[in-house]
Amino acid sequence: MEKFEVKAYGTYAATKLLEPLNIERRKATPQDVEIDILYCGVCHSDLHTARNDWGGTRYPAVPGHEIVGRVTKVGSGVTKFKVGDLAAIGCMVDSCRECLSCKHDLEQYCIPGNTGTYNGRDKHLGGHTFGGYSEKIVVTEHFVLKVPANLDPAATAPLLCAGVTTWSPLRHWKVKKGSHVAVIGLGGLGHMAIKLAKALGADVTLFSRSPEKEKDGLALGAGQVIISTDQKQMLEAKGKFDLIIDTVPYIHDVNLYIPALTVNGTIVLVGYLGPLDPMLNSVPMILGRKSVAGSVIGGIAETQELLDFCGEHHIVSEIEVIKMQDINQAYERMLKSDVRYRFVIDMASLKNESR
Repeated sequence: MEKFEVKAYGTYAATKLLEPLNIERRKATPQDVEIDILYCGVCHSDLHTARNDWGGTRYPAVPGHEIVGRVTKVGSGVTKFKVGDLAAIGCMVDSCRECLSCKHDLEQYCIPGNTGTYNGRDKHLGGHTFGGYSEKIVVTEHFVLKVPANLDPAATAPLLCAGVTTWSPLRHWKVKKGSHVAVIGLGGLGHMAIKLAKALGADVTLFSRSPEKEKDGLALGAGQVIISTDQKQMLEAKGKFDLIIDTVPYIHDVNLYIPALTVNGTIVLVGYLGPLDPMLNSVPMILGRKSVAGSVIGGIAETQELLDFCGEHHIVSEIEVIKMQDINQAYERMLKSDVRYRFVIDMASLKNESR
């Protein structure tokens, strides 16, 4: 297969900083779309993968799966895109497209396993996939998304992961006008969950450990902010919420929030991967038919639905634009929650970099 070389940023080991490197992309096949990357959001998953926090990282690792760019080439079989279109790539660039999950537009749950935008198995070139911290990307048309023209491209980028990660449970649990939804944590995921739930007509509450987050939570659309360390406020929340979206990315006590669910209510974990500590207490779950569930990103159709909804409601992420050369400092700031609420890389800084 024919290839070409592009500039990128990545790391050669878990203990090393991200640095300039060159990677290969395949030349567009008849089913492919080639995209010149304009903006790439910075996700916690990028950092975890670069540092091998979850194990299994393949090096060199080039992160980035919140991609917005301009179409520069299309294959002869492509029907949905043309050169010059604004397009987006999320967390997947392929799947088997034959299993039950894929046939139900749930490619994120592909039974043999989807192909991640980075650190996945590259079916075309061999080796592993490289993400959006690069000049260009080439992706099969099915996994390319249309970007509404009225949205800021930079602020749209985080919708491809942070947005759809919170949109998918809102849709699955049928949130609508009059639903009572709570969001745990106000970060990249949490601020999108508030915006989207509010736009769906729900009554939205923010749970936060930080009283200083109250002003932002209310400004983003929450009708109430509950400080989770305040025992009185937590008692007053008992039996109130149909759905609680837990965006916290580290180990925490999920049991604290179960009493706040209604009968048949659900807490859905979208931020943390791994064993819970302390363990779940089944008593309040059994006595109230309450559930603790998990959810990850969304399928391609669902992601397009999100982008279209955001276009209709003028919803984008709150961002801070950075240069590619500042990515290592951004990772350190992200670990300290020192961002409101998502970093986005202006890829012009990479393209203009001399090598």
